[in-house]
Amino acid sequence: MADLFTADDEVSSSSSSSSSSSSSSSRAGARAPLAVRMRPRGLDDVVGQQHLLAPGAPLRRLVEGGDGRAGPASVVLWGPPGTGKTTLAHVVSRAAGWRFAELSAVTAGVRDVRRVVEEARDARDLHGRRTVLFLDEIHRFTKAQQDALLPGVEDRWVVLIAATTENPSSSVVAPLLSRSLLLTLRELTGDDVRVLLQRAVADERGLAGEVELSPEALDHLVRVSGGDARRALTALEAAAGVALDEHDASAGGPATVSLAHAERALDVAAVRYDRAGDQHYDVASALIKSLRGSDVDAALHYLARMLEAGEDPRFVARRLVISASEDVGMADPSALQTAVAAAQAVAMIGMPEARIVLAQAVVHLATAPKSNAAHLGIDAAVADVRAGRGGPVPAHLRDAHYAGASALGHGRGYRYPHDAPHAVAAQQHLPDDLDGREYYAPTDRGFERDVRSRLERIRALLRARR
Repeated sequence: MADLFTADDEVSSSSSSSSSSSSSSSRAGARAPLAVRMRPRGLDDVVGQQHLLAPGAPLRRLVEGGDGRAGPASVVLWGPPGTGKTTLAHVVSRAAGWRFAELSAVTAGVRDVRRVVEEARDARDLHGRRTVLFLDEIHRFTKAQQDALLPGVEDRWVVLIAATTENPSSSVVAPLLSRSLLLTLRELTGDDVRVLLQRAVADERGLAGEVELSPEALDHLVRVSGGDARRALTALEAAAGVALDEHDASAGGPATVSLAHAERALDVAAVRYDRAGDQHYDVASALIKSLRGSDVDAALHYLARMLEAGEDPRFVARRLVISASEDVGMADPSALQTAVAAAQAVAMIGMPEARIVLAQAVVHLATAPKSNAAHLGIDAAVADVRAGRGGPVPAHLRDAHYAGASALGHGRGYRYPHDAPHAVAAQQHLPDDLDGREYYAPTDRGFERDVRSRLERIRALLRARR
């Protein structure tokens, strides 16, 4: 637990001093990273998330003095990294003048949680001060650790502001979630990041005008930040350091951060992906839907996104095998063969070469004709079974190989298909209550066009007995 106002206030006092200079900003920089120094102090400084900060919105009401006589409500902030979850927690506590406590789910235990809650209760009862407890990465807390928060949140001894990058419906216990407001943060836009970078260059708390950004460098930093403000400011700080090291101080004026400086600071775009959370499922879903939509370029993009983020290539291969049957099916039966072969090859060779194998399978599935007829067929059959439809197996189809089966009539009247013309015998195979039911309806796409015409002839021969 730490009172982070102390560090921020030190930066504030030094940067707001009338005698501040480039040397003072450098000293401030030595105390805290640029992303920390540029943390907004009030709602007007917050960039993005305006849907949470509009007049009357729960978060603004919390900042502006609480939420009624019962006290302010706790909140769960859910969003990608670098979108302002920690910043908003600080803004709330600073605006209301409350105590601020911080715990990290990586290091804190149940004992730490209980201690903070008890201290918050004492501060409220003895001194009339509310406490904001900022809990970062709450999804890493066990159920027992989250349960330890319930008394403090229930009785509003603390105003909990919990941050998570994973879906709270699956990572936060239901009792705690039901006692909190769930607020979803959106990824920052390129324009949002651009504003933050330009502000950091000019602001006394930031680089204080020691550098200027070339348009090309600014565009590069915006592009590679991936909507992550912290990443953008960290890259700017590194690029500015390179530019200042190379700048001739005797020439006067600010150092120029060029595209080359920005590329040296951060040359790989941020990948919006987490292997265990929402991005994992969202990007995987986008891959499958792009395959289904026959958009080979989008499918290759999402494949690259998953692999570059470190996704297990075997997971991707399994999804491709499913897609081959679910969405391509009999329109191109060879698609399943390709997908299975790709899964086997990935298991044998691994990354990075496995990306080539997976790309071939993705291209095959995306460009293949599509049919979900087999998928719909089994779903329809399953629905009938679950509904209780389907009587006894017809006697002529039952097993007749054990002693006494013939006396029961098993197998009697069965027609061996290979003895019939075209190897199709006119006889009933479905139970009586489903006789005539058709589950598989082939399309007129790809190979399934031929299957459809053949199936029409087969069904006619099967029903000739009627």
